[in-house]
Amino acid sequence: MKKTRVLVAMSGGVDSSVTAALLSKAGYDVIGISMRLGTHDTIEVDTEKPSCCSLEGIEDARRVAAQLGIPFYAVNYEASFAKYIVDYFCAEYSQGRTPNPCILCNQELKFGRLMKLAHQLEAEYVATGHYARIRYDSQLGRYLLLKGIDRGKDQSYALFSLTQEQLSHALMPLGEYTKKEVREIASELGLKTRDKPESQELCFIADDDYNRFLTERMPESIKPGPILDTRGNILGEHRGIQFYTIGQRKGLRLSLGKPVYVVKIDPANNAVIVGDKHELFKREFRVQNLNLIGREHLDEPIKAKVKIRYNDPGHRAMIFQISADEAKVQFDEPYGAITPGQAAVFYDNDVVIGGGWIASNGR
Repeated sequence: MKKTRVLVAMSGGVDSSVTAALLSKAGYDVIGISMRLGTHDTIEVDTEKPSCCSLEGIEDARRVAAQLGIPFYAVNYEASFAKYIVDYFCAEYSQGRTPNPCILCNQELKFGRLMKLAHQLEAEYVATGHYARIRYDSQLGRYLLLKGIDRGKDQSYALFSLTQEQLSHALMPLGEYTKKEVREIASELGLKTRDKPESQELCFIADDDYNRFLTERMPESIKPGPILDTRGNILGEHRGIQFYTIGQRKGLRLSLGKPVYVVKIDPANNAVIVGDKHELFKREFRVQNLNLIGREHLDEPIKAKVKIRYNDPGHRAMIFQISADEAKVQFDEPYGAITPGQAAVFYDNDVVIGGGWIASNGR
């Protein structure tokens, strides 16, 4: 009987290594794939934190594949990464928004380009080392996305934008494991990556210095401008709106005798607006590019827990669908630092209802 073929996205880390091992043990015809995404930074730094998809990571993935006895290939997606991730990252900051490139990478590359490759190689699935779960609900006739059982590692937030087609051809076996268990499995198998530390926050910024990266990538777009209070009074000058985000307090270089926070960024007037902490708190906001997972449409408003950033525990809110592409989120209580450009993801306990991209920082 012919085995079901699966492509495993292997970054060279312990999570993707164990994913390949588990699926191979389960009887799948496993092919290891690493994405070569290119070098988009101007510097390289020595760090104990590895970068996913680096040349070192690809070599580690190749060695693990050899240990497991599975074929391995590296594919060059440098142009796609530059377009969908790096250019987007820079453009969002120039529009006064705070981007989330990891979500776009999942959507466009891991479950975009790799799924096209899987089809070409007659593979049924693409598998990743994400800590999340996928289930098919026969009554709904839809695939569901759930949190991973390891709450400290759950990555469902970064997967909210996956479509039914993508979910139907995705495998995430680590959703049923804790990180500790994954390390133990890697140790039992003697995998080279068993003790490898977590990768750095953004794989294309070597030192995690966003300001330096943006300055070097787009110097012509960075211009000083006014820092205003919420009444329009000029309080000082900012270095460029790209260097600020909602909720920021440090680095404003203002002496007002009290702490103030960035409450709004106005790209049309190249202005940063600051206010007291209470002015960060809003009751409602809109999301665009709405993606619903367990249903096609919200026929009526629903109650959900909403996360507005990766490490957010989530807060209770009502979700009102406005159009096919847009929804309004209304918190039960005012909530702070709602940041345009970030994702808002809706949950019903462990199940991801859907989500969208925050279009405004609310009112």
